[in-house]
Amino acid sequence: MKLDFGTEKMIVEVIDGVGWVTFNNPERRNAVMWEMWVAIPKIFAELSARDDVRCCVVKGAGDKAFVSGADISEFAEKRTGEEQSKLYNATSDAAYAAIESFDKPLIAMIQGFCIGGGLAVALSADIRIAADNTVYAVPAAKLGLGYRYPGMKRLVSLVGPAYAKDIFFTGRKYTADEAYHMGLINHLTTLDGLEVKTREYAGMIAENAPLTIAAANYAIQTALAHEADRDFAKLDAMVDACFASDDYKEGQTAFMEKRKPAFTGR
Repeated sequence: MKLDFGTEKMIVEVIDGVGWVTFNNPERRNAVMWEMWVAIPKIFAELSARDDVRCCVVKGAGDKAFVSGADISEFAEKRTGEEQSKLYNATSDAAYAAIESFDKPLIAMIQGFCIGGGLAVALSADIRIAADNTVYAVPAAKLGLGYRYPGMKRLVSLVGPAYAKDIFFTGRKYTADEAYHMGLINHLTTLDGLEVKTREYAGMIAENAPLTIAAANYAIQTALAHEADRDFAKLDAMVDACFASDDYKEGQTAFMEKRKPAFTGR
């Protein structure tokens, strides 16, 4: 099922319980255009609300790049002057926030270049599955750019402070093997096997109990949150909902009957 969000630059499909979100600007290495920034919060809000979506995959069109950050060819029109810059920054920030706060498992399927803002998108996902042709970099120090706290926190939480400093201080490119060993990506495979690996992984998540996954996801977010922002009452309620659910009964019955459970999220 294909969903329409008013732009051909973002392709959204729901297939067998998995939402597929494709950044479709391959001629510019899937750089994010204004219309894409605008569409992204709507896309993830819709996928969050849909009962037929258990998890999502974000990817880039073609095999040359995942996402290469903002489309700088639009800056003269869309990001010139104080007011335009404020609007552009607020819109792109809202898009990143929508990806990061998405409440279902999100997988980044990475091929080719994953640079700057593209890496920020990948870091906002829960799991990163990458092809062995991938190249990573945050060239901020080569451009005089500053990175705000949320993006830096995500990077440090994945690779630790030493690797984060290496990435930012040098601005150099990293191979897929380097990225894998520093913990930047979770799974490494061939380019030919990337989609198969991702579909199998997403399918495995989609078959599991949605309420259990939601509670686990929130528990992990709680562990990483500032102490003042931790809502243990909400977490306890989500865990209690698992034990009170039809899915809990189905899981036990399926185990006893030695069959695969059919979870409904209720």
